[in-house]
Amino acid sequence: MTIDRRTWLGGAAAMTAGLGIVPAAAAAPRGRRRSPSDRVNLAVIGAGGMGAANMSKLVSQNIVAMADVDMAHVAESVADPKRAALKAAYDKADKYADYRRMFDARKDLDAVVIATPDHHHAVAAKMAMQRGLHVYVQKPLTYTVREGRVLAALAKADPKLVTQMGNQGHSGDDGRRAVEIVRGGAIGRVREVQVWTNRPIWPQGVARPAAVAAPASLDWDAWRGPAAVDWGYNPMYAHFNWRGWAPFGTGALGDMGAHLVDFPVWALEPGLPTRVETRHSVWGNPKEPANGSYPLGTISYFDFGNAKGGPIRMTWYDGGLMPPTPPGLPAGARMDPGGGVLYIGDRGMLMHETYGEKPVLIGDGVAERAAAIPTSLPRIRDGMNGHEMNWVRAIRGEEAISSPFATAVPLTETMLLGVVALRAGEAIDYDGASGRVTNVADANRFLDREYRKGWEL
Repeated sequence: MTIDRRTWLGGAAAMTAGLGIVPAAAAAPRGRRRSPSDRVNLAVIGAGGMGAANMSKLVSQNIVAMADVDMAHVAESVADPKRAALKAAYDKADKYADYRRMFDARKDLDAVVIATPDHHHAVAAKMAMQRGLHVYVQKPLTYTVREGRVLAALAKADPKLVTQMGNQGHSGDDGRRAVEIVRGGAIGRVREVQVWTNRPIWPQGVARPAAVAAPASLDWDAWRGPAAVDWGYNPMYAHFNWRGWAPFGTGALGDMGAHLVDFPVWALEPGLPTRVETRHSVWGNPKEPANGSYPLGTISYFDFGNAKGGPIRMTWYDGGLMPPTPPGLPAGARMDPGGGVLYIGDRGMLMHETYGEKPVLIGDGVAERAAAIPTSLPRIRDGMNGHEMNWVRAIRGEEAISSPFATAVPLTETMLLGVVALRAGEAIDYDGASGRVTNVADANRFLDREYRKGWEL
């Protein structure tokens, strides 16, 4: 049967029963009535890098605290004069190396932005949500499938919480129009989708380096956080290259799937995959695949056997691999090697870039049919650039949230199943209702992970 979002969330709650999850309902978010002039008391976890990019959109709010393992790196991230306002806000904020200490100390927070490496996302988000805080979590929302279901259950238990994943393309005008065109039938029935990205743009398929001394400014123990492995520091892990290493990141699928896979899952509503298989180049550590870097390139096949109107296959390419050029591509159009999505329907095709931008219609009569399809999705103020402030405005009750966990969790689960199939080394059959791999029992361990003591979910 097809699993709709409401049923799925109910299953998520059931899955988390007995796992020690405490609903956030008893710790309701700061429920004061807000006017547009009110400022939200914000904290950020992971204040440099992408966190600084997020927070630069939120300087109109009250940034009261920040947690980061390397304040020298944070300082570099706000050194550009264009970020002078953010630097001023950071200078005034309370600073912590360990976000657990920040949560213990600050009782005046309304909301938290989480922009850490993947392996911290769910642990930090759960702590925030259990304290009744609204959360904005960078993509991928979680490191594992189980973590997503835990967060979904927490969000469902306290609907006052405003949750947002940092896949900003979900707020873009072009992407929303592409979804409307596909849903409106301009290209007919879609049974095949091709998705590609140029990631990784960091080391993968390489051997694990030897540990070296960490910079004096870096709290390596706090950076390691929930990761059960103890490899020691190397600059090939922090601050950027962690995505390519299995204990810390989720590879190219985790990085870009939240953008690229988002649109076909949104437009086609196929439910969770029923079968996934991932082909790949050589792992960085072939003898112990889960204990090294991810392969340099993968192709994942996602079969949605319960999709509305019949099965759909979505094929994912990374490492610079791409599907063939579609026939009939208009003159001047090209497949962006950086990434894109191609929907193949029985009456034409639609292609767009990574964040849903620059939709291209392919086939006779497609443009005319697309033009007749009315606008049906709300537009987000400032589009992709307004994704962070959409979250703030939703906290104030001014508008609907763009990419809440009810949307983000099934999307994240879908793409992470490609990583599960990669680690399993064979095709997996998946039962979305129970959240279990049914044909390869051992693969179910990749739906979860081991946590270091003191950092458990």
